[in-house]
Amino acid sequence: YLQLMRSPEYSENRVQEISDISRSLKALARELEIPVIALSQLSRASEQRGGERKPILSDLRDSGAIEQDADLVIFIHRPEYYDREDESKRGVAEVMLAKNRNGPTGDVQLRFIREYTRFDNSSPRDEPVS
Repeated sequence: YLQLMRSPEYSENRVQEISDISRSLKALARELEIPVIALSQLSRASEQRGGERKPILSDLRDSGAIEQDADLVIFIHRPEYYDREDESKRGVAEVMLAKNRNGPTGDVQLRFIREYTRFDNSSPRDEPVS
């Protein structure tokens, strides 16, 4: 992920260093005409917010340049991670398309199968029968 990468030009300033790395990856994608997928850590800001603690673009760690340079930003949010007591959140994962430079944004709900560390399509048949 981005925070493990280093830039020799800005080794004293982490924000500038991450910005340089982000710009370099963007330039690489343009030059080679390929997609580049980069992972990023999140800051702890979402943990300090109340409610569902869904990540937002400003939660990307160390630099606003990540948000600025990216064409797409996708988060995976598992509400049960923060609220293990609520049965309705068990096995639910949200894929959040938070930024899409060339199209719409939105969320997709998936089923998280912990035993296999797997995400699967969520459908009405997956809902528990009462």
